[in-house]
Amino acid sequence: MSIDRFHPVVADWFTTAMGEPTEPQKFGWPEIQDDRHTLIAAPTGSGKTLAAFLTAIDRLFREGLETGELPNETTVVYISPLKALSSDIFANLSTPLNGIEKLAHERGLEPPPIRTAVRTGDTPASERAAMLRRPPHILVTTPESLYLMVTAERSRNMLRTVQTVIVDEIHAILGSRRGAHLSLTLERLEHAAARRLQRIGLSATQRPIEDVASYLVGGDRRDGSDSPNCAIVDRGHKRDMDLAIEVPKSPLEAVMSHEVWEELYGRLTDLVQDHRTTLIFVNTRRRRTASEKRSTPCFDCDGLAGIGN
Repeated sequence: MSIDRFHPVVADWFTTAMGEPTEPQKFGWPEIQDDRHTLIAAPTGSGKTLAAFLTAIDRLFREGLETGELPNETTVVYISPLKALSSDIFANLSTPLNGIEKLAHERGLEPPPIRTAVRTGDTPASERAAMLRRPPHILVTTPESLYLMVTAERSRNMLRTVQTVIVDEIHAILGSRRGAHLSLTLERLEHAAARRLQRIGLSATQRPIEDVASYLVGGDRRDGSDSPNCAIVDRGHKRDMDLAIEVPKSPLEAVMSHEVWEELYGRLTDLVQDHRTTLIFVNTRRRRTASEKRSTPCFDCDGLAGIGN
């Protein structure tokens, strides 16, 4: 099983904190661990991001244990199309990193800390300068910020040690000018590093998936073939649906009475309490506010009612 190829501390943390690997993780890890370009296509919430990151964390963890320290070098670049997503990933990285470090200490090991940093257009100048003086091991950034980094001499020097680049939400930019621009930036990043970079792409399910893989690896082709030199882990699937239409017992009129609205709000409250996640879509902010006041505060996002587990 692919989880067995991780360091025991990393594997035990994952098993304890996350349970069984998801399909993108189960099928993606062997390809990434074998240093292949890898494209993972799967729905949101299927564990794609950790599928990409955990191997990089494992490599840094092992190196730190073997040498007693990690050099001040950036080895992993994670690219997100949105600044907000970049910040989320930066925050979410702390969970595995802190969990693995804590478990290692409990077992008498002293791994050096794995440093992360985020670089977007909102990053203060002081933090950018600090990165140049002491580069993070994992850099989280956006396509535009990465472009600026590969074109400036000091930050380009920081990128010469990169070994792995992860492109998240690749489907969101594939057919746009941003996608073309990022493709060029990836080639410039590889030129700055003067080595073949392992490229890992994370995508929602796309067709044809081979086109997404071709975009990810650029001109890297299999010998004697036009096929991209990329392992494709396509675990797209449709979720089981339990679809129902509900209407209030009272007649629906052009102008709804207060009693009808109370009935609707009461039913929404029941649905929210019966499910872990509830999405409520309404056509005015006024109605959204009213429904929030009358139901329990566990809405995951704005939006009538798509109910999920």
